[in-house]
Amino acid sequence: MRIDFISLFPEFFDAFFSHSIIKRAISSGLLDMAVTNPRNFSHNKHQQVDDTPYGGGTGMLMMAPPIFEAVEHVITHKATHRRIVFLGPAGERFTQDKAKELATYDQLVLVCGHYEGIDYRVEEHLVDETISIGDFVVTGGELPAMVVADAVARMIPGVLGAPTGSAEDSFYKPILECPQYTKPPEYRGWTVPDVLRSGHHANIATWRLEEAIKRTIQLRPDLLERELSNEEYKIVKRLREKK
Repeated sequence: MRIDFISLFPEFFDAFFSHSIIKRAISSGLLDMAVTNPRNFSHNKHQQVDDTPYGGGTGMLMMAPPIFEAVEHVITHKATHRRIVFLGPAGERFTQDKAKELATYDQLVLVCGHYEGIDYRVEEHLVDETISIGDFVVTGGELPAMVVADAVARMIPGVLGAPTGSAEDSFYKPILECPQYTKPPEYRGWTVPDVLRSGHHANIATWRLEEAIKRTIQLRPDLLERELSNEEYKIVKRLREKK
């Protein structure tokens, strides 16, 4: 899969490309990532990419032409299935399901806004959709784009190494991840639950599901407002009856 970032600040992505899972995925050929700067497509000797908004108002807006041309430049790469996304506060909220969907494309182009926003013609005529990572405002689209790219990368087979790695994450299924422990078995009087050290795989699986549901009830009960499996329903019913 190829992921292109359209950003005025390519240096923001240096650490993202150079560490951890993303670095390994790029090195192994599972991912191809690149940043393209819209300034390179400005037809102005000062490489201007922003201007004042029509109708007045504070701040500056990113101009449409450099963004259009930057995106058109990167989509020359061979891809039969492509999605162009703008990261902005007015978009659909990003979810794990959206990450799974975006991971099915051959190429993902993530357009990062800056200043007070972008010329609306970019959203209206260039991108396929606008995505927001939450109900808050950040300085630019670079951090949201990296969040989206990281979540999408985890959905690509082989990126996490273990075949079931991403399936065990919180939100892969509409439920939070269960508590997890590692050595030592006891620390400052706090011990790892006996079931996890029992070696009984069926009991461990049951414990993990129950603890995940317990955590979800406490922290994100909205995730359980859906059709539950028989096993989930029995656990939810039992936990709620205990209250």
